[in-house]
Amino acid sequence: MSPPPRDEVVVVHSSDLHLGVDYSIDQSRSDTLSVLREVVEAAAAARADLMILAGDTFEHNRQPSLVIDRAAGIMRDFGVPIVVLPGNHDPLTQDSVYRRPELKTLSNLCVLGLSVDGAVIFPSLGLEVWGRAHLDYSDMAPLCKPAPRTLRWQIAAAHGHYIEGPEQPGRLLGSWLIRREELIANGADYVALGHWNHAVRVGDHRIHAYYSGSPDYARTVNVVRLKPDSTVEVARTPLRASPSPAGVE
Repeated sequence: MSPPPRDEVVVVHSSDLHLGVDYSIDQSRSDTLSVLREVVEAAAAARADLMILAGDTFEHNRQPSLVIDRAAGIMRDFGVPIVVLPGNHDPLTQDSVYRRPELKTLSNLCVLGLSVDGAVIFPSLGLEVWGRAHLDYSDMAPLCKPAPRTLRWQIAAAHGHYIEGPEQPGRLLGSWLIRREELIANGADYVALGHWNHAVRVGDHRIHAYYSGSPDYARTVNVVRLKPDSTVEVARTPLRASPSPAGVE
């Protein structure tokens, strides 16, 4: 028997936390995990049923054990399910940070491409989340071959660069491209995007596709409310010591 419909499902979406040690530059934060705590606190304040981190959660895969252990502790204490999509900084290589036992054994953490091959299912929420993990540092199509819907709500997670309109001959483009037609064709109720530092809606109003922005830059997370009347509401909620809340256009 299917679970009764909920009043609403609340999902907090963030990306590009870039946690941990960056050996190439001086650290801008004395505590490299403080932004994770801020995102978790914002999700807890929103009474989130689920949190999605859409790529580049870690700065790279060569993190010391202390960083991994502390990050795992913050996620574990949060208690709410967390879905992570490996990005171009922290891809699902053989030495991936997500294969480390501190993270791999977390009961509330699901790593797309590792914990599940397709979509992760949350029957009590009537929700499924799918996404194509970066498996290495090469180019890939983040939103190709959308997963078929099996539940009332579906969220797609993708980490890459959105482009408008057709490609122009001779124009230099980045890797990991996401196109407008792919956003529309995937059919999800919400597309959780990562890779851009600023928070913005992309595509058109036929679909809810949003970059959350890096919390270090945007100073917000996206709070997504899946309503009983099948509508989707998205708002930016500030992190600690940020300006007052701002709606997402």
